[in-house]
Amino acid sequence: MTEFKSGSRLERVLRSGRFAVTAELNPPDSTDPQEVYDAALVLSEVCDGINATDASGANCHMSSVAICALLTRAGYEPVFQVSCRDRNRIAIQGDLLGAAAMGVKNVLCLTGDDVTAGDQPQAKRVFDFDSIQLLRTAKIMRDEGMFLSGRKLTVPPQFFLGAASNPFVPPFDWRPLRLAKKIEAGADFIQSQYCFDVPRFKEFMQRVRDLGLHEKAFYLVGVGPLRSEKTAEFMRSKVPGVHIPDAIVERLRQTPKEQKRAEGKRICVEIIQQLREIEGVSGVHVMAYRQEELVAEIIQEAGLLPRPMQMGFDSGHEKARMRHRKHETGD
Repeated sequence: MTEFKSGSRLERVLRSGRFAVTAELNPPDSTDPQEVYDAALVLSEVCDGINATDASGANCHMSSVAICALLTRAGYEPVFQVSCRDRNRIAIQGDLLGAAAMGVKNVLCLTGDDVTAGDQPQAKRVFDFDSIQLLRTAKIMRDEGMFLSGRKLTVPPQFFLGAASNPFVPPFDWRPLRLAKKIEAGADFIQSQYCFDVPRFKEFMQRVRDLGLHEKAFYLVGVGPLRSEKTAEFMRSKVPGVHIPDAIVERLRQTPKEQKRAEGKRICVEIIQQLREIEGVSGVHVMAYRQEELVAEIIQEAGLLPRPMQMGFDSGHEKARMRHRKHETGD
């Protein structure tokens, strides 16, 4: 895994063998770009890439391509999430080309949650592709310089391609095989669903290593803080693919009310420290819904600071700070 695909910051960190950190920017229900910049400024201090989510959970928010436009304009490095649920292959290929033109280098290819998971279940599904077909399409555009139709691109995109993985839902034996198909289709890095069950994840990674997949793609494990046992109960019953063991729910239940948020953060830090010891784990992907301010605390307390190639030393980050400052002062 030494050949650079895009030269993105995230790719450079991973290929250097350093433990990477990415995080999700929770998209606003707003037209104010400052809400995006405020969240990005917090995350950029501790992350190697900022995920722009694409209507996750089938709920409508500011679009991922718009967030990427704002982030690249400000000098940040986004991970462009692309879901197959809402667009056909024509629209998706156009979005990929446009994203590359804006400076997007990292793309996470997703099938997408079904509309029944969201707040507008009457919406029509598209699913012209699934995530594997999307990966193959993006790889063809990058490596062969053409659309699926065979029409040539004058300048092809340079993408570091990612895929999602969920080791925590049955059939467990099938999950590594599904991952292998995504890597074969073009995935350079993987971001997983929330990990709250470390023993189950260890079993999954043993099979991943048996198949040699840890040598073909970089694996970032999803982690995140829980506000309370009520949050945990909601997530494991309502959020597709999330598994939270009873022991964690009970630990939060027994914690005094005023200490639950801190305990949820502590659990997240403990999980990260355990994940760092597992062979084949290349980093973590932090998902803290509407709690961006906690991401820096989690990363610091997990012992992952200072970050390699700190964004503060990148010209892009200085550009981002200047743009953020202009928004604050009205200049």
